[in-house]
Amino acid sequence: MAQNSGSTQKAQSSSDERATEGQRIPETRTSAAPTRLADDTEHGKTTIAASVVQKIAGIAAREISGVYAMGGGVSRAFGAIRERIPGGSGTSSTSGVQVEVGEKQAAVDLDIVVEYGASIVDLARAVRRNVITAVERMTGLEVIEVNIAVNDIHLPNEDGEETVQPTTSRVE
Repeated sequence: MAQNSGSTQKAQSSSDERATEGQRIPETRTSAAPTRLADDTEHGKTTIAASVVQKIAGIAAREISGVYAMGGGVSRAFGAIRERIPGGSGTSSTSGVQVEVGEKQAAVDLDIVVEYGASIVDLARAVRRNVITAVERMTGLEVIEVNIAVNDIHLPNEDGEETVQPTTSRVE
């Protein structure tokens, strides 16, 4: 009976290995592998930087109505500071976007802020569909997943639309 359970464990571990072989997860992080070979012909090579995939995904996510901003609280704060610096680059199109890129596949993680009143489930579906379409069309990579984290909800009165009481001077 002990031999039987040992062979069962071996069979189970080999089936687990086959299952993970079938699910190819991109092997590299954005910073680890800066480029992906998109095309190699006798006339030359075409490579795509992982940062390009990251920008495409960020722009595609922002195109959907109901996405107020991208990124967590800290990255949004730094973006706001960057916007106010003269000659600065403004907000980064990669804020709130992480990408893993392999030879043929990509996985995307998005951090978003949703406008109040938008259906988060419908918005996530629309963002996911738009990101997958844009990345696959422009790069030829198969997008295996788009994970979306909703970090905040933007309320209409958070834009500074509140009436600010002027401070009166105590001295003349």
